[in-house]
Amino acid sequence: MRNFIIVSVLGLAACVEEPVNGRTTYLESCAACHGVSGAGDGPAARGLAPDLTMLAARNGGVFPTDDVMSIIDGLERAPHFSAAMPEFGAGDLGETVIVENEGLGTPVPFKLLVLTEYLQSIQQ
Repeated sequence: MRNFIIVSVLGLAACVEEPVNGRTTYLESCAACHGVSGAGDGPAARGLAPDLTMLAARNGGVFPTDDVMSIIDGLERAPHFSAAMPEFGAGDLGETVIVENEGLGTPVPFKLLVLTEYLQSIQQ
């Protein structure tokens, strides 16, 4: 499991009316396809949405944080990946926070960060 340290929040308090959390972001943006539990059985899935609770299991027991962030953002498309998946990075993923990882500070949209952390929390 990766531990992220948010080094700074750039204007987040001034722009966020309600607290942003991963579960709410997931339910609003992902559950229609991936299902409320993340098992890939949402009403709009049509057999295309993978089971998000098995990401770590399919990756040797390690949650693939960077890959998950890249796929959600739209930066990476795996060969088996469905074109039905929206590129959320093209929209508003919220204010940027600086995340320290292995001594490097990386700007990450806050909603992307909390959504990825939520997906990590639902792994089987």
